[in-house]
Amino acid sequence: MQPIAPNKIRFIKLGEGGRWEQSCIQENIIRLGYESPYHQDSLSGNWDEVRKFWLALREGNEGAATRDVNQIRDFYELSESDVWITFYKRKLYWCHAAREVIELDDRSRIRNVIGSWSATDVRGQPLGIENIDGRVTKVQGFRGTICSIELPDYLIRKINGQTIDEVEKAKSSLVKLRTHVEDLIKGLWWHDFELLIDLVFSKAGWQRFSVLGKTEKDIDLGVYSPATQKRAFVQIKSKTTRAELEASICKFLEYEQFDEMYFVYHTCYSDLSDIEVHDPNIHLWGLARVSVLVVNSGLVEWLINKRS
Repeated sequence: MQPIAPNKIRFIKLGEGGRWEQSCIQENIIRLGYESPYHQDSLSGNWDEVRKFWLALREGNEGAATRDVNQIRDFYELSESDVWITFYKRKLYWCHAAREVIELDDRSRIRNVIGSWSATDVRGQPLGIENIDGRVTKVQGFRGTICSIELPDYLIRKINGQTIDEVEKAKSSLVKLRTHVEDLIKGLWWHDFELLIDLVFSKAGWQRFSVLGKTEKDIDLGVYSPATQKRAFVQIKSKTTRAELEASICKFLEYEQFDEMYFVYHTCYSDLSDIEVHDPNIHLWGLARVSVLVVNSGLVEWLINKRS
């Protein structure tokens, strides 16, 4: 997919309350309501006539009529290199539209999408609204049909799969931090490693109901999640082997009261990746995963102090 370089970007609401969203995306069209008998005048660029109609309909409200005509004019006049965006099922969709405007029997109008609507950037990465600046996504609350957006340059970079320098620097620093955290974790005494994992589960909202390595000889940690109402069997090993993991899985399967198992370790010289896929309730947390959780849980300072 080629990078975009539009002169204009417009948000379009596909029908009142989004009633045309699904059909437009499936049929690869953009569609405009604003039903009026002035399709030919719009094609000809006779906007004075169009404006007279909307001014009368708006009972002389100049501002409202101007907004109506500007939105209709964008629909008719934006070029094929310009970009249209909309939001559907918490994703940003974008497209280019062919220049021809076609009037339907109900007097709504359509333009065919060039290619298809896309919910990914040009590199194939999904454009979920949770990863898009709120100053762009706020147009979902726009009461009209077509409008410009804030931060058009940002959105062009987003669709082109580009990031700003500050983001790249932050990502690089985060990777380095996780690497340093891994080194600190590997140097923990086994008891302190167990304590760290206990804190990770606590930060994630799990409640401990058994003391580390005390209540059950085969369980380092028993935890309960009030949110999911699940109980988890947690086995924590600084250094481990495939045989230890397999033995822990057998123990987990013996305990009917546990919904999930977490096997947490920081060093293992065997490949364990094939084991987890057999049961979705068995989770393996190696060093890389633990490092991410420590950073995300705000436990880096605790770890630094413990190793100081």
